[in-house]
Amino acid sequence: MLRWVVIFLVIALIAAIFGFGGVAAGAAGIAKIIFYIFIVLFLISLVMRLLK
Repeated sequence: MLRWVVIFLVIALIAAIFGFGGVAAGAAGIAKIIFYIFIVLFLISLVMRLLK
């Protein structure tokens, strides 16, 4: 999942460099959403591991 975050961040940076503001904002937004999903899943798995 973190690989997708990095990919979308790279796309956002490249789009920002070339002046595509809409694409950059969209890719950065997707990267943030995927990152937050990753954090939630990580915390759930951590809690489940501690309860075991």
